[in-house]
Amino acid sequence: MRISSAWKAVVGAAAAGTAALGTAVQDGTLSAGEGVAVALAVLGTFGITWRVPNRKPVDPA
Repeated sequence: MRISSAWKAVVGAAAAGTAALGTAVQDGTLSAGEGVAVALAVLGTFGITWRVPNRKPVDPA
């Protein structure tokens, strides 16, 4: 099964955003700073995951 780097980045960003948002709304509100933290988590994870290539498979010889 091959997953393109785009989908890998989207899923990673969604997971990071969900985790950051879950932590941010523990007190029942979402402040501007918490919103920025969620956005940075999503964008940072998306960018890093998009940029880092998958490892080449090792040929079992």
